Amino acid sequence: MVNRLSLLVDLASLLTREVDFDALLTTACERVAEALSAERATIWLVDAEHGDLVSRVALLPELPALRLPLERGIAGWVARTGEPVRIADAATDARFDPSVDKATGYTTRAILAVPIREEGRGPVRGVVQVLNRTPRSGEGSEAFDDDDERYLVALATQIARAFSLTTLRPAEPSSAGLTLRGPFNRIVGRSDELRAVYERVTLAAQTDATVLLRGETGTGKGLFSRAIHVNSGRQAGPFVTVDCTTLPAQLVESELFGHERGAFTGADRRVPGKVEMAQGGTLFLDEIGDLPHDVQGKLLRFLQERTFERVGGRQTLSADVRVVCATHQDLERLVSEGKFREDLYYRIRVVEIEIPPLRARGVTEMEQLANHFADMYAKRYKRPAPELSSEALAVLRAHTWPGNVRELEHWIESAVVLAPDGRIGTAHLPRTRKVVASAGAAAPTAPPTGASAGEGGVAIPLGLTLDEATKRYVAATLDACDGNKAEAARRLEIGRNTIGRMFQRDSDPGAGEDD
Repeated sequence: MVNRLSLLVDLASLLTREVDFDALLTTACERVAEALSAERATIWLVDAEHGDLVSRVALLPELPALRLPLERGIAGWVARTGEPVRIADAATDARFDPSVDKATGYTTRAILAVPIREEGRGPVRGVVQVLNRTPRSGEGSEAFDDDDERYLVALATQIARAFSLTTLRPAEPSSAGLTLRGPFNRIVGRSDELRAVYERVTLAAQTDATVLLRGETGTGKGLFSRAIHVNSGRQAGPFVTVDCTTLPAQLVESELFGHERGAFTGADRRVPGKVEMAQGGTLFLDEIGDLPHDVQGKLLRFLQERTFERVGGRQTLSADVRVVCATHQDLERLVSEGKFREDLYYRIRVVEIEIPPLRARGVTEMEQLANHFADMYAKRYKRPAPELSSEALAVLRAHTWPGNVRELEHWIESAVVLAPDGRIGTAHLPRTRKVVASAGAAAPTAPPTGASAGEGGVAIPLGLTLDEATKRYVAATLDACDGNKAEAARRLEIGRNTIGRMFQRDSDPGAGEDD
């Protein structure tokens, strides 16, 4: 039997990585079943959005969820009441629902199910259920005993705590269930733009193909690179990062491939490179567009043959390494300028994944990220449960986020630090340094029709209320678009109806916002 304490350690290590939630739950169930000598184990989550139990949480269509109404079955009863259930013969219990057995062809006899909740109190987040204990030596019964129940209750409490470290969060701390904010742990987002990214990451993780992640600075390319690694067959191997922007040109080759003793002044011993350190795992080359030209050829050789030589060495070495690259630069332009090898360019973009900027993901997703970061930093800095005021959210919506998710994270971290009572207002957000804003600033596109690059600005004087300043900015954008509400809404990343409603408020104070 597996050491029951080691199970908790294993689960904790999984929850610190960008692992696919299906993989996380599958691994957890396998270890729980092993620890309790059960034939099967299931972790059901209470889905706050749908109001039912779900045993898989992936958003991708090829990974369907197994769902169960809260009104049905032993798991449903435990989720509703918050009470553990232990029965030796399921068929004799009126609460037992045989429909899952019929769907799977499995025969359930003994059941032990306990609620997932913190410290045995508070809202139920899910249910841990084990079936049919394998009889121990000298026993003939498949029933679970008191020790099994005590252990599973303790384990469920730890799982509830662990969920608080993931992106599986309740809509409100006091509400039951959990809301899935994305299929990969630590990556928040469910927009259509990110769904396409998730699908490519999932497919890429199933192979050893070289991947090129493209996107603006701060979009989360490092998170997605780790998601590819931890959801691949190489997850047990190392994940080694090389930041090509921080290395002196003369040391890049040594950093990648290592060097022999005496290879250069100060080389008093043999040092392995990052390629060797990534053996059996993944090598992440961040900002590969900054890789010096003379090293690009040696990287190309490694990608083609998986062989290399240390600096100052003559022995040809090999390494079993999967390579993931990332860049925010226009590689095509660098190739045309002769700064990046064309053959290397084609070799690194076997699978190309474009990470969208934050402004393209919509204000709803931006707000989800803001709340995610607020929760995360409130726990880290021991602040009360955070609350973003409507005025603060309006400021966040109006910002164009040139620094993307990284910039938003820094804003929210600062706000949590500056709001010791947890109530985050506009005063806790970074000050806007400019008082003249470009009417087309919400989108990184060409100047408005009929305006030159220096035209189209609108002066927003100090002293206005936030609503009035917002209305002036929207009106100026609408003017710059020649009254085209659809184009203005696209640039501002708001609904078209929001513009109409905004200018109805003087006559109709009850007009609402459009998400």
